[in-house]
Amino acid sequence: MTNLELWDNELTGTIPTELGNLTNLRTLDVDENQLTGTIPAAIGNLTNLKFLWLPNNQFSGGIPVQLNNLTNLQLLSLSGNQLTGHIPAALGSFANLEYLYLQDNQLTGAIPAQLGNIAGLKYLYLHGNRLTGAIPDQLGGFADLERLYLHRNELSGAIPAELGDLASLDS
Repeated sequence: MTNLELWDNELTGTIPTELGNLTNLRTLDVDENQLTGTIPAAIGNLTNLKFLWLPNNQFSGGIPVQLNNLTNLQLLSLSGNQLTGHIPAALGSFANLEYLYLQDNQLTGAIPAQLGNIAGLKYLYLHGNRLTGAIPDQLGGFADLERLYLHRNELSGAIPAELGDLASLDS
């Protein structure tokens, strides 16, 4: 099986850790359910995943560091949950990531400068969290970034001049 799409249902409970055994999965989509608990570290075993859709549930806890194993990811959506803690700097190592949706959670701390290492990123949605500190200059280095949403946070400091280099932003 390469696709497991269970979106827009009334599913409850947690994601079973046994889903980490489905190592051929390319898509895991449980969007728009009522799933709870933490995101299982076993998802980090799904190294063939290209699309990980977990938004609009009631997941809590932090973003598991094991997601760093998902080097083939093109899309990561954890938005619309109750996730807390910092955005892991290790997310900056996703060489193939094009879409990163972490909005509308309760994430805190600074935006990791390492996110600027994701060369092909097109959408970066971090709005609606509790992020603090300055906007990293490194976010101005995206050649293909079309959308950068940082509103509804607690960011401070100056707007980096490097953001003026984002020539691909949608107008």
